[in-house]
Amino acid sequence: MVVLHILSIVVGLVVLWAVLLDALETVVLPRRVNRVFRLTAWYYRATWGPWAGMTKRIKSQGRRESVLGYFGPLSLIFLLALWAAGLILGFALVQYGTGAHLSLSNAHPGFGLLLYHSGETFFTLGYGDIVPDSGWSRFLAVLEAGMGFAFLGIVIGYLPTIYSAFSRREIEISLLDARAGSPPTAAELLRRYGQYSPGNENGLDRIFHDWERWSAEVLESHLSYPVLGFFRSQHNNQSWLAALTTILDATALVIAGVDGIPSEQAKITFAMARHAAVDLSQVADATYDPTFPDRLPAADLARLRSALTDKGLRLCEGMEAEEKLAALRAMYEPYVLALARKLLIALPPWQHPERKPDNWQVAPWDEAIAARNTTSASNYSSEDHF
Repeated sequence: MVVLHILSIVVGLVVLWAVLLDALETVVLPRRVNRVFRLTAWYYRATWGPWAGMTKRIKSQGRRESVLGYFGPLSLIFLLALWAAGLILGFALVQYGTGAHLSLSNAHPGFGLLLYHSGETFFTLGYGDIVPDSGWSRFLAVLEAGMGFAFLGIVIGYLPTIYSAFSRREIEISLLDARAGSPPTAAELLRRYGQYSPGNENGLDRIFHDWERWSAEVLESHLSYPVLGFFRSQHNNQSWLAALTTILDATALVIAGVDGIPSEQAKITFAMARHAAVDLSQVADATYDPTFPDRLPAADLARLRSALTDKGLRLCEGMEAEEKLAALRAMYEPYVLALARKLLIALPPWQHPERKPDNWQVAPWDEAIAARNTTSASNYSSEDHF
């Protein structure tokens, strides 16, 4: 019996240490942890795979994105519940090992009742139906009650931090809609720069500068809070990975050579965005696949050149320019493709095969308003004719 009590204390302490260390690394420690086994990492591997497999059966893209959008918030709630359950179990095991508890019937409770006692202590219910009857058991009860208050503080502070980081991430993604289309593409970003700011060399630099900072913020927030990678954007055709890929594509084109556009800021932005893509692919445990399809075959590159030329932007031609672009693409495309497959996020093309309206141009009442305006114009014309 003594051996069982000692084993219970040891196992309980191990459980408490594992949960507290994992919570500390996930919530408090602002850096990536490379340890082989982590409770949070195991939890997301065990839950994301079945969830992603379930959503692959959904044929409607909109419905599939909606279901995928639930995973991030729900996984966060259940992770907090897992931590709470682990702490309750750990304290119950240690309390069982120390013994010396009395129930209302003056009997010594078994492990089941001690598990219940641990739960009511952790959540500070304090029914008093089970009473610790030794110095060690009283100390553990006070310690667990204090840890319950600390856990509540974590919940109160952790969730707003997550959603604040999510909000900052999404603001720039929404701004990209009018600058690079929906979903965004590098060709559309460069085309609109040429269309709206001809000869303005600082216009695209300002955009790249903003996205250099955005990439750094995404890297910092997603390293500190990896669950943000599972949070989907508000629109089905937008995502943080699509935005990051668009900026990498656009800066790669400018670095490879676009007449009239300086490449200094593009190089800095490319470096920061590539850093984010590489590190976040490791955080997401994405794997490299040499069979990934080519995102920009020769025929598509030729169409891209032609489309940009029509807007007064000429890509540098020749073997050297093409090799430079290919080398730049090889630095980030394997990582964003691996992330896209891991997180089930669609990557944007380099350019859309046909013109697509932006999100701001599409509204549910547009057809009805257009029909009413057409009727009003027709009536006005008739009266004016008479």
